[in-house]
Formats: sequence, C-alpha cells, structure tokens
Amino acid sequence: MSTNQNTLGKMSNYRWTICAMLFFATTVNYLDRQVLSLTWKDFIAPEFHWTDADYGDITAVFSIVYAIANLFAGRFIDWLGTKKGFLWAIFVWSFGACLHAVSGWATEHVVYFFIAARVILSVGEAGNFPAAIKVTAEYFPKKDRAFSTSIFNAGATVGALIAPVTFPSLARYFLSIGVGNGWEMAFIVIGGLGFVWMGMWMFMYKKPHENPRVNAAEIAYIEQDKLREEDKAVSEKPERKMSFIECLQY
Repeated sequence: MSTNQNTLGKMSNYRWTICAMLFFATTVNYLDRQVLSLTWKDFIAPEFHWTDADYGDITAVFSIVYAIANLFAGRFIDWLGTKKGFLWAIFVWSFGACLHAVSGWATEHVVYFFIAARVILSVGEAGNFPAAIKVTAEYFPKKDRAFSTSIFNAGATVGALIAPVTFPSLARYFLSIGVGNGWEMAFIVIGGLGFVWMGMWMFMYKKPHENPRVNAAEIAYIEQDKLREEDKAVSEKPERKMSFIECLQY
C-alpha cells in the first residue's frame, strides 16, 4: 500500500462486490442459453414433433445473430455507459428467455416464435462481456484486471456446469405438478433470475467516485495508474478514432 493510501485510512473492498455481480451475471448468461438444449429432447421435441433439423435451424440462428451482435455490443455499452448498458443487455436477454415459454403457447408456426425468442436472447447476451470488461476497467487498476476478469469469466463455466443438473429436474417438477408442460417454467425461472439481478444492479452499482460504499483509499487504489497515464499522454500525440476496417487489422 502506498503512503498516500496509508494516510487515507483502511481501504474498502467494494470492487470485489462488483466483481461478484459480474460473475453472477455471466453465470445467468450461460444458464439462459443452455435451457433449450437441456429441455429439447425430452420435452419440447415430443410436444411439437420437431426434428434435429428444426433444432439445428434454431441454434444456428442464435449463433449467427450472437456473432453479429458482438460486433456492435461494445459500441452500445460505450454509448449508454456501464450501468444503463448492462441493465438493457440483461433485460433484453431475460425477456428473450421468458419469451420462449410464451412461444410454446402459440398454435401455429411455433418454430418461428422460438427463432424470434433466440434472436432476442442472442442480442441481449452479446452485451454481457463488453459491459463486464468495461466495469472491470472502471473498478480495478491494471495490475488486478486479469484476475478480476478471470473471476467473472468463470461464471461461464459455472453456468454450463449447473444447468444440466438443474433444468431437466426443474422441468420435470413443474410437469409433475401440472404447470404447463414443465419446460416453459424452466425458461421463466431463469429469465426471472435476470430480472432479480437487474434490481440488485440498480441499487449496488455506481461509478467509484459516486459510490458511497467506496472510500477514498479504495478510489486511490483504483486510480493508481491515472497519474502515470496522464504523464504519458503529455508526451504522446493526441489519440484519434480508428475506423472499423482498421480495427480488423488487429
């Protein structure tokens, strides 16, 4: 700890609470995308008499739209800011998750309703990693960013591990008590987790300088690179915006 931080007293550690929130958001992100594959064979396909080709069409659309949306998600987060951008991203993907259940109540062209739900899900989920990385840059100095990124990124693996032991059992439970065909509630439950996260994020997240839970010592720790960057900027040429084509060169 630097002398300046010693004079500011004991440092708070709220940045790790924010990191935990990013971890849970990433976990929910990967839980959402697993529900279809885990309820498809035993629940959805028998109900609608769908084939593997139908499943392939639905998942292919998700993958293609997700890839395209990733190209623009970062710009969207930069435009709205981390708090609003993350809220919008998780709102869209949670809404998309719940929309799968509504698709099951359609009487005709059900596969197209599912495709629409997957499109909405993929567009929202594309915002998770750009938003999480930007939050990490706001709350952690450079020397801690790789570690904090690895923590929230672990949510992807945790979500992939939890989903197979959770959603099939959840669907069977709701089926046994007569709530629809079971699989609809699996989508609604995981979509609901996203809305719960949104409520927590609204009250817990503010920029470090605006957050009463972050004291002066922690702000000094977070911004320890700032002076070095300002000194470096004086001796360098002003930054310019790069075109999209130039970005592809890197």
